[in-house]
Amino acid sequence: MPQKNIDKQNVLSSNSAIELLAWPFKTKPNTSAEKNKVLAFQTTRFKPVENSTIKNPCTSHNPPYGGFNLGFHVNDNALSVTKNRQYLQNYIQDKLTGKVDIQWLEQVHGNKVVEITRHSKQAMIADASITREKNIALAIMTADCLPILLCDTHGTEIAAIHGGWRPLADNIIKNTLAKMQSNIGELHAWLGPCIGENAFEVGEEVKLAFTKQNVHFAKAFVQQVNGKYLADLSLIAKQQLANEGITKITNLAECTYHSSDKYYSYRRESITGRMASIICLAQ
Repeated sequence: MPQKNIDKQNVLSSNSAIELLAWPFKTKPNTSAEKNKVLAFQTTRFKPVENSTIKNPCTSHNPPYGGFNLGFHVNDNALSVTKNRQYLQNYIQDKLTGKVDIQWLEQVHGNKVVEITRHSKQAMIADASITREKNIALAIMTADCLPILLCDTHGTEIAAIHGGWRPLADNIIKNTLAKMQSNIGELHAWLGPCIGENAFEVGEEVKLAFTKQNVHFAKAFVQQVNGKYLADLSLIAKQQLANEGITKITNLAECTYHSSDKYYSYRRESITGRMASIICLAQ
């Protein structure tokens, strides 16, 4: 069965807006004996705390976006988003003690995977990315969808996946693994915060999209009195990963819909910001 670790065990440090995750290698960063080969981060909707080495971003005062929105496509002030993204990059570089560029995607709820060999300032149209380069951080934006990060045990290859229900139904996980060079048995997966199984109400068509793929996905759907279903995105993703041979899975079991103080939620607010889940290879 996949391994499951609760959120507080997976956070090494936080400045409120950005959390450094204790995954996938349970070691202390920045020590010569136990240096992490891979670093992973997740952001929240909180404004960053004061920091003497990293300049604070210019955050929007508009309530739907205020704090730490990283999405340009949600009609927030572009300058605020640019400042927030720069702050995030500076924070990651501070942790890695080296230059790192964040590769952003224009996510379209599809199943395209791009291999990143060098950074592009232009967001690439895809819903997953992989790299083996040490100066590139891969980012996935979410506000209810499931972020999935992958890396191999040796810390030589990483991937980031946008796990919305449409990409998952269109085999985004399988497509990503097909482009990776690592042995399946050496891959670790991290599932980030998403809309939980008690909040994600969907129609019959969503259930059918998965049960046509595999009848066992039916257990991820609970029918309601109104005829609709409550769907468990994390369970679907864990089953898909397990079907591909990945059992080293860490699950940050937090619901974006119900955690209104910490996370953006499109289902809850409609007009809102975006968080990011980021993974990079250590220098």
